[in-house]
Amino acid sequence: MSDSKKILDAWDAYSDEHTDLDGWPYDDHAYGLRASRRDADTAEAFEPLRHGARHLLATAETQLGRLPAGAVQSRWVYQLGVLHAGLDRLEQLHQQWRETRDALPATATPGTPAFDDALAEYHAESWSYLDDWATHGNTLREINTVARNAPSPLAPAPAPATASAADRRTPARK
Repeated sequence: MSDSKKILDAWDAYSDEHTDLDGWPYDDHAYGLRASRRDADTAEAFEPLRHGARHLLATAETQLGRLPAGAVQSRWVYQLGVLHAGLDRLEQLHQQWRETRDALPATATPGTPAFDDALAEYHAESWSYLDDWATHGNTLREINTVARNAPSPLAPAPAPATASAADRRTPARK
């Protein structure tokens, strides 16, 4: 998630520098190439997380349900919803990409226009959902941190500390 955030921060800086005040690029071709690279880099950064993302969401939801109300940020439920919706769509797009890739002619291999164009289209369609994960993914870490530091409902409440004999002594007066 932090790699995706770095990619998006770099994109924002590039976009600010290479567009006019209305957001139109100065050079459409260069801007399009850069956007395509951003899409591919973001997809690559998410790939190690993709297979475990459902588990991470389920863990965060379980933890969230067990937290004391005062420890819960109101935005977390919304952000988990955004992550769920994004992951659902990313899984659909990944399946479509696999079907598209498998339907390409045998001569369409990485590095050929047919393959690379289809892959670029998949990355472009995925980008906004990957952006959602880059933007809201830290919520998973926030929930986990609060859950690890919250008192366990299974553990007994800590007993009040008793003063030791040394603490109870009053200092000698002169």
